[in-house]
Amino acid sequence: MSGAPRQKAYQAPGITVTFEARRCLHATECVNGLPEVFDASRRPWIQPAAAPADQLAEMVRRCPSGALRYELADGGRETPDRPTHITRTSAGQLIVRGELSLDTREGTQDETRAVLCGCGSSRLQPYCDHSGPCGQ
Repeated sequence: MSGAPRQKAYQAPGITVTFEARRCLHATECVNGLPEVFDASRRPWIQPAAAPADQLAEMVRRCPSGALRYELADGGRETPDRPTHITRTSAGQLIVRGELSLDTREGTQDETRAVLCGCGSSRLQPYCDHSGPCGQ
C-alpha cells in the first residue's frame, strides 16, 4: 500500500468527485445517502451527473474517511470544520474533522476528514485500513 495515493476522478457539470479506494472504510454514507449517484454494483460506480452539484457536495462531506472529496467547477472546495473535532470509536479509531495536516508516507497531506488508526497496526498509517483491532 505504498506509493502515491491512487485517486479516480468523476466529472459532471459543476463538480468533480474524487475517490481514493484505499482510504474507503465502507461506512456506506454515500450509497445510502445518494444511491442514484453511488452504486457499487454499477460501473462506473460514481455517476455525479445524477444529482445536483450542491446536493452531491453535501453527501461527499458525510464520508468520514475522506476517501471521497469534491471540487466545484468554480474552484470551491470543502471548508474544514472549526474547531477541529476528534471522536474515538469504541474500537479505538479516531474520527477527525477539521483543518488537518497529516504526515504520511507520501508527505504532508492537508485534509478536512479522516479516520485514523488508534492501534498502530494499519499498513496505511496514519489512516485506518481495518487491518488491526481498531478497525474490526
